[in-house]
Amino acid sequence: MPLADHGRYPFSPITARPDFSWPEGKRLAVYVGMNLECFAFGEGLGAMLSDGGPQPDVLNFAWRDYGNRVGVWRMIELFDRLDIPVTALVNSQMYEMAPEVVAAFRERGDEIAGHGRSNAEMQGVLAEQDEAGLIAEATEALTRHEGRQPKGWLGPWISQSRTTPDLLQEAGYDYLLDWCHDDQPVWMTTRKGRILSVPYPQELNDIPQIVGRKHEGAEFADMIIDAFEVMLAESERRPLVMGVALHAYLMGQPHRFRHLERALAYLRDKSDSRVWWTTAGAINDHYRALGL
Repeated sequence: MPLADHGRYPFSPITARPDFSWPEGKRLAVYVGMNLECFAFGEGLGAMLSDGGPQPDVLNFAWRDYGNRVGVWRMIELFDRLDIPVTALVNSQMYEMAPEVVAAFRERGDEIAGHGRSNAEMQGVLAEQDEAGLIAEATEALTRHEGRQPKGWLGPWISQSRTTPDLLQEAGYDYLLDWCHDDQPVWMTTRKGRILSVPYPQELNDIPQIVGRKHEGAEFADMIIDAFEVMLAESERRPLVMGVALHAYLMGQPHRFRHLERALAYLRDKSDSRVWWTTAGAINDHYRALGL
């Protein structure tokens, strides 16, 4: 009996695809996905530093709140020093909870992408009508504050239902970031067309590594450097996307920040004419224009 399949894309070995290049003949596209998240006090979901006990879980709420109050500003200064563009993945309720944070990335000229309403909830567990309503509510807020609809979406907690790609495409999104199945963009079929899956990392992502696997900042920084060296060499044979996913309440902590600074400075120093520092949205735009 055949295994159940999602039906969104066929199998395709990366070694057997048409060759292409990023702008100006570059081969490795590097982007930083900066998660700008807020959480409900005394209820809902949230990453945990340690067992905080019954609600209200002050320990873990305050730890996460440190990211927006302190950590993110440390990271913005680093992005400025190294001249690194960012894709800001924004919970729409950040406009009420910490509007200055989103404004700082807007002022840098960074891409603003959708990331649900908050990270106190998942969208994939909702009925289709309710999920569509969540997407519509978040999209309206981002569009109103930014003056344009976001092109891309990352679900809170990488949560998708069986209809999420359909709902996003129907809501006007060009690309999604939830699927970590490839190192190149992949077209996904939807019920009314198609949507582009832009690679988003779950290995070079501080939550799975630090919260999930209990690695620390030095190890995470080494992973970033090792991945860059392998992918830069491999990009001579095929174009690739390397993403780095960050959260301010993790990598904005001083003891981890010094290692993030070390890793990103190394990448910037070792970048040459093969490397395109960019955003997920620009990767989407370029790949679409190729007509592949």
